Amino acid sequence: MVIAILASLLLEGVSQAKVRAQRIECVNNVRQLGIGLQAFMAENGSYPLLIDPGHGGGWMALLQHTELDAPGKPVRHVPFSEWSGEGVWKCPTAHKPSSWPKDVGYNSYGYNWYGMGAASDIEVFGLGGHHFFDAAHLAGPPVRESEVVSPSEMMAIGDGFVGTGDTVKDGKLALWRTYDNTGYGNTQTAYARHHGKGNVVFCDGHVDSPTLKFLFEDTSPAALIRWNRDHLPHRELLQ
Repeated sequence: MVIAILASLLLEGVSQAKVRAQRIECVNNVRQLGIGLQAFMAENGSYPLLIDPGHGGGWMALLQHTELDAPGKPVRHVPFSEWSGEGVWKCPTAHKPSSWPKDVGYNSYGYNWYGMGAASDIEVFGLGGHHFFDAAHLAGPPVRESEVVSPSEMMAIGDGFVGTGDTVKDGKLALWRTYDNTGYGNTQTAYARHHGKGNVVFCDGHVDSPTLKFLFEDTSPAALIRWNRDHLPHRELLQ
């Protein structure tokens, strides 16, 4: 009996240590992505566009190709699918569900490209451009560094979670609050990733781990302003 109890305690300790190690690895990944973002801004004076066909395609490719390629080992000619789930782009707790469609990418990290905007909005308040991609516009023009009113309170990149209220889905390329909840993803998986938290790097480079309830359910100004570059809550955009 005593041996069984000791074994149980040992297993619990090992499990908790593994969870901590995975969280630390994810935090370090997000921090590195934040460093890449800071370097990109220093060189360009603006944030990466959501979609930029003339410079690599999208925000991940822009950061990877301009800031994150290892010296002597560029991935410019390596398919997106091969590097997007490796290295700093891979959270150790993000596991593609067996039910996930084979032709749909599963991503660990997402970009706050919309702010509180919805897919139906042309003008958005995130970092990926002043308006969303539609038939008449590309996602631009770029958001200048000076347009982010409070960098220490503006989320930039984090675990790839999207949702509204208590429905949160994982495996996305976006960190997105006003989401219509269509498409693929799993709320249970999202909450299991980091015990109900998400790792996020802010525009000033610091990393925080807010709860998913704070990110997606809290409607206080303190929660909502973190999504928008103008540091306003934009409650009118809540769904």
